[in-house]
Amino acid sequence: MILLLKKVILSAFILYGYNLIAVNFNITLPINAYTLSFVTFLGTPALIALILFKIIVL
Repeated sequence: MILLLKKVILSAFILYGYNLIAVNFNITLPINAYTLSFVTFLGTPALIALILFKIIVL
């Protein structure tokens, strides 16, 4: 349970840090339950997939 909580908090910080950098390029990702759970369980490849989805589709 503690490990999962640590992963959720780390994922939130990773998304927040990414958004701090990406605001200059206008490709920010929302920090909500879907993106947070996606990055928590799948890790860095999920973040890359979300970024590519944002760039290609939206």
